[in-house]
Amino acid sequence: MNLSGPIEEFHIVFIRNFTSVLLGIIINYINGTLVFTFFKNSIFYTDPRYILYIHLVINDIIMLTIAVGLQVVTYAMPYFRVSVCCVILLLASTTTKNTPLNLAGMAIERYIAICKPLHHPQICTVHRTYILIFLIWIVSVIPEIGDIFIAVATQPVAFFSTSTFCYNLGIYFTPQHKDKSTVVQAVLLSFVWVTLIFTYFNVLFAAKAATNSARKARSTILLHGVQLLLCMLSYISPVINFIFIPLFPNRRREILFVTFLLVNVFPRLLSPLIYGVRDQKFVKHIKIYLLCKLHVVQVKPDSK
Repeated sequence: MNLSGPIEEFHIVFIRNFTSVLLGIIINYINGTLVFTFFKNSIFYTDPRYILYIHLVINDIIMLTIAVGLQVVTYAMPYFRVSVCCVILLLASTTTKNTPLNLAGMAIERYIAICKPLHHPQICTVHRTYILIFLIWIVSVIPEIGDIFIAVATQPVAFFSTSTFCYNLGIYFTPQHKDKSTVVQAVLLSFVWVTLIFTYFNVLFAAKAATNSARKARSTILLHGVQLLLCMLSYISPVINFIFIPLFPNRRREILFVTFLLVNVFPRLLSPLIYGVRDQKFVKHIKIYLLCKLHVVQVKPDSK
């Protein structure tokens, strides 16, 4: 975000940071309510669908917290030690890659539930779901560790003691990093898109039987595709910046701020909408929790 240029007025910086923090708190509160609801009701523990979903929500909370925190901190302390930045980028990039892989896993689970219902209890067990989540983290973190190894191999040791702006291209700028990033992104997104398309059309054909669960699964997978498109904004945002910043050089910081919101903040709103609002079981338990909380607040003054 705050990479170069003249120092801005305090109120402008304050408004931007306040907006980012406020949106982050609101979104994390909504997602936190979903996480609380999940852990408060054991009925969700045995359903791989909800386990994968809550993993996606927790992943969004971590990713959004890092993104907003880094965006705010860089205004006060724009330079980070490279070694510290490597750790921050490791977690940020890993959680970013987790999202599309988790979406693919959720789409496969819905495909098995609708198209192979007799095999679903044997294939989609709780144990295998946690193994899948573990594999998602492994697949996501390996390319980021690879970036660190490439930096260690191509840069002098003193490089990691220097300070720089904490973003990927500020540290991982070698041709090897670029080639690795291109290959990883191409393979990752190709796999996820093929998975979503395959599962969607198979569920679409199953939906011709006019079953309500098949229709809902089709709509859910379609929403996964929309969410994946929002995830892909992170790959498109450099192009947006490249086009608009030269056209409006005096609005550079505003353009960077808008792309930051589009890429890192607003996509995190879609996760609670897919299940938290559409899923009747989740809505039912959220309402119970909110009503109980409201009842406690109303009763507390009378008990004094």
